[in-house]
Amino acid sequence: MRSKLGSLLAAIAIVALVGAVPAAAGRAKTLPYLRVHRVLPKTVTLPGPRPRLAWPSEGEATVAVEGVGSLGSIGGRRAVPIASVAKMMTAYLTLRKFPLEPGAEGFHVTITAAEAAEQQARAASGQSTLPVVAGERLSERQLLEALLIPSANNIAALLAVHVGPGMGAFLGKMNRAARALGMSRTTYTDPSGLAASTVSTPLDQLKLARVDLENPTFAQIVAMQAVTLPVVGRVANLNYLVGHRGYIGIKTGSDEAAGGCLVFARQTSVGGRTFTVIGAVFGQRVGEPVHAAVAAADRLASSVVATVKERVAIPAGTKVMTLENSAGKTVAVDTSRALRAVGWPGLHIATQVTVGAPRRATAQGERFGVVTLRGVPVARTSAVVAAPLSEPSLTPRLP
Repeated sequence: MRSKLGSLLAAIAIVALVGAVPAAAGRAKTLPYLRVHRVLPKTVTLPGPRPRLAWPSEGEATVAVEGVGSLGSIGGRRAVPIASVAKMMTAYLTLRKFPLEPGAEGFHVTITAAEAAEQQARAASGQSTLPVVAGERLSERQLLEALLIPSANNIAALLAVHVGPGMGAFLGKMNRAARALGMSRTTYTDPSGLAASTVSTPLDQLKLARVDLENPTFAQIVAMQAVTLPVVGRVANLNYLVGHRGYIGIKTGSDEAAGGCLVFARQTSVGGRTFTVIGAVFGQRVGEPVHAAVAAADRLASSVVATVKERVAIPAGTKVMTLENSAGKTVAVDTSRALRAVGWPGLHIATQVTVGAPRRATAQGERFGVVTLRGVPVARTSAVVAAPLSEPSLTPRLP
């Protein structure tokens, strides 16, 4: 009897043990996922000492690298007279109402006797003008060339009347366009900038300059070293940097109220890519105003070109995240290669970390995610596990 009872108990024990194995295996399939802890900051900073830019010793200035970022400003945000820099808005409104393809001539105007007399009066008062004669016909392209290259005040007034139509309507359009472009510290009271009450800031004028340069006809004209116009013949661009060392425009300005002013654009090559340094220098008064502004702008742009390089932003082997199992054991996940970006020391660049599907274990060298550097250019690399990591087994030990 005892022998039969013992055999029965032994059989029950074996069945229980056999049944426990699949049960434990079932629990092993539902082990908790590895916990992921991001370590890489949401932004990284390009290393090195802050760049020492050649800011002008007077006036106001700002400078940026298109597509990369701003390098700052000096002189505060107070609106100041801008002289003929105002003609950038006159050109903008002309091309917006009368679009002009590169190489086309556009509309034509015939110079009246009154307009010829007005030009002579302006020239006699020392203004910058384009000599004209009654009965002469000028195309839209010629008018824009005269406006932007020799910076003719009489042509600014002529365009305002034609585009407005009329001076009052045109001034209204200038100020409404400024508001629409976010130029909150800009006021236009004349189309040429002759009036000291036409004021703006370098930051505001850069907003307009960017839009103007997107127009291929505008960009083509301001990149010309000289133009040939009726009556006067060949006239040189007052921005004599154009055509040298990558300068592609865009507009000078000078008078007693404004001093020397220049909004400039200069292209430079970094890492096989072309970048545009764009800036504005206002209020230069040491020496001849236009020359002072051009020289100050050149020094500033050159100092920017010297500091804009491709740099390592995230070195290879940088810890991106840690993985942790339920027992508290952790392992690092690192970048597999260095990520580089164009910029200057101190530039902040956003990062992104993308993780794949949740896992319960991982092996050394396994690709666990992707790190993206949102710089120029956008760069990516794999995030790889530095050492193996798995969850503790839930299978019970047999005695």
